[in-house]
Amino acid sequence: MWTSGYISAKILPMIRMPAVAYQFYPGERVALKKTVESLVKEKSLKEDAIAIIAPHAGYIYSGKVAGSVYSRVKIPDNILLLGPNHTGLGERAALMSSGEWEMPFGKVAINQEIAHLLIEESHIFSDDSTAHAREHSLEVQLPFIQYFNPKASIVPVTIMYMGYEECKELGKAVANAIRKYSDKILIVVSSDMNHYERDAVTKKKDRKAIDKILALNPRGLMETVSSDNISMCGIIPATVALAAAKELGAKKAELIDYATSGDTSGDYEHVVGYAGILIN
Repeated sequence: MWTSGYISAKILPMIRMPAVAYQFYPGERVALKKTVESLVKEKSLKEDAIAIIAPHAGYIYSGKVAGSVYSRVKIPDNILLLGPNHTGLGERAALMSSGEWEMPFGKVAINQEIAHLLIEESHIFSDDSTAHAREHSLEVQLPFIQYFNPKASIVPVTIMYMGYEECKELGKAVANAIRKYSDKILIVVSSDMNHYERDAVTKKKDRKAIDKILALNPRGLMETVSSDNISMCGIIPATVALAAAKELGAKKAELIDYATSGDTSGDYEHVVGYAGILIN
């Protein structure tokens, strides 16, 4: 997954190669461009936002929902990517502070200044590239980001499970870093919703979680996901982002689109839910 022209990554930037190209999305530029164009809505009215939540399944399943929410937000030059850690590799809150991510649309640079601000704001953040080697949740966001802003830089962060107080601390750290930085930063949360239950059950569970997000209630979101056994894989990144958004003065959230995998597969017995949400 990693390449460098020398033995030491201190000499040349570390380059992360795609982990799920040709699986979750087309791995060739032309085919990927055609796919993304089919999923976005070019004429949608775009808004400034503090954060968005977008799904991370294969584009055939969740691409329409992702395309809908990306079509509604102005993509700035700086993106903070928050996602779950599906692999179990690396530290609890692992960010990659330097290097580039190779993608079919070209390389995406990591914003070192924002990465260092985050580490300064909270000891919970760790500079750890290991967590990103095989993780797909952040990678699948990049084609949409690059499509709307080819020069955007990123700070990728994966977050494992932690309690609400630590989520709140990370949210405050994110908000402080965003305030200190000299330019606009968009928080992008990568999360699917409930997993592998019947369509009707998943929609009911997801509605409960979505309602807490729309109410800008991070503690309520965590409590609801736990009490109602909602298998929302990005619950921790979403809680952190909501806490940060509240610190930054968020006033509202809007559900842009929702679907389940059953809409594509026709299997309504074991579905995954997908929500696209804008927070501003």
